[in-house]
Amino acid sequence: MRGRSITTTLALAFGATTLAVFVLVGNFLYHALEREISSQDDMSIVLAARHARRLAQEIDAAEGIREHGDRITSIVLGNPGMSMEVFDPNGQLAIEHNLTSTLGMAAVAASDASILAAGRSIQRVPFAERITEGDIVRWTNKTGAPIRGVATDVKLRDGEMVSILIARNLSDRYELLDHYRDQLKIYGIIGVLLTTVLSYLLIRAAMRPVRDIAASAAEVTVNRLNTRITVKSVPRELETLVATLNAMLERMDHGFRQMSRFIADLAHDMRTPLGNMRGATEVALARPRSADEYEALLASNLEECERLSRMIENVLFLARAEHPQFVKHMRVFDAVQELTRIGEYFEGVAEDADVRMRVTGSAMLTSDLELFRRAVSNLLANALRYTPRGKEIVLDAHEVEGGVRITVSNEGAEPIAPEHLERIFDRFYRVDPSRSSLPSSGSSQASPGSTGLGLAIVRTIMELHGGTVHAESDARSTRFVLMFP
Repeated sequence: MRGRSITTTLALAFGATTLAVFVLVGNFLYHALEREISSQDDMSIVLAARHARRLAQEIDAAEGIREHGDRITSIVLGNPGMSMEVFDPNGQLAIEHNLTSTLGMAAVAASDASILAAGRSIQRVPFAERITEGDIVRWTNKTGAPIRGVATDVKLRDGEMVSILIARNLSDRYELLDHYRDQLKIYGIIGVLLTTVLSYLLIRAAMRPVRDIAASAAEVTVNRLNTRITVKSVPRELETLVATLNAMLERMDHGFRQMSRFIADLAHDMRTPLGNMRGATEVALARPRSADEYEALLASNLEECERLSRMIENVLFLARAEHPQFVKHMRVFDAVQELTRIGEYFEGVAEDADVRMRVTGSAMLTSDLELFRRAVSNLLANALRYTPRGKEIVLDAHEVEGGVRITVSNEGAEPIAPEHLERIFDRFYRVDPSRSSLPSSGSSQASPGSTGLGLAIVRTIMELHGGTVHAESDARSTRFVLMFP
């Protein structure tokens, strides 16, 4: 099943984020506008009520209210949503302006304590108190339209009390707010859609380097492992990715070339004993031979078979050792005692080669004992092959800062050139190809037929232990040094 597109996911995320922002901002603006309109309307009602009360206070008696009606109602003229009602001392409606359209009724009855409007009583503000926004009352008219207003008592010059009601129908304000809300919804949806589309296009353009990296990586094949990912104008966030991929390709190329060389060298080394066996057999079969000659042939073929067996065993060991789940059995042991045992095992071969062996030092080592024996045996077998007669091989173990140092040195051998010191640990690498017929370093003891894998096995064993191996060579001696952590 195909995964979700990053471009689409990010575009939808930006669209959802924009929608959430629009909703929050839209709600804030809507309520802010509603509060501002309500505040302005309340202030208009309060100012109109204050003005009307001042004008009414200048009237001498209740009979003069109707005579000054135009003057008083002029306060709300020009505002179709605002109405005014003036009640005489008996509670009868004396003056009204825009009452029907605003309140939805032709008259308002009165009682001693309140003015009834649309079935709801409105408490009057005493004549001696200041009219404020807190005195404004909200109710609905007969048609359900919202109304806000204030009622106040007014004392005429003759001492009689009349009442004034200033009210405003808020239907037009609600229509304005509804229209504003609809506009916010429409433009909010358009903004979200536009943001989503633009985000998709911008993200797609920003993701182009990723597509270029994928296209460049697609050009890497088995036959073109030397190809590297090259993308123009790589963003800083992708520089690490490109560098990591190129480093991976470099390791793969190196490993593939190393494996190709290994296979070629293995095939070449296996072809030599097979060729020897075939040639010797063909010669023997060319004419009748004696039993002794056939026995010599079989012995020679057996020797070549043993060489092939050792080579296959070493290759299998290297393959297993490179596996991540290779198991080591670590233990603590006396390194000098083990070096002595290994030296005793090679004592017969050393006597035949007229080479002396000596063990020195003192150290306790934590290692896989079998792997340790194999590594030292390979080095000792290698030293026995190249040490001149009458010379000495020294096996030394010492504790040093950070680990244990194991040294196998042989004196009198021909020095190894510096350019070969590191490569001698490569598989099938020989300083002198003519020495391929010398005794083996790939087995636990010296025997004919070098497989060219002995030193490679030593390096692999040291890598398994987290240690290192290196060679030093001069006119005095050649030294192989194992550093165990």
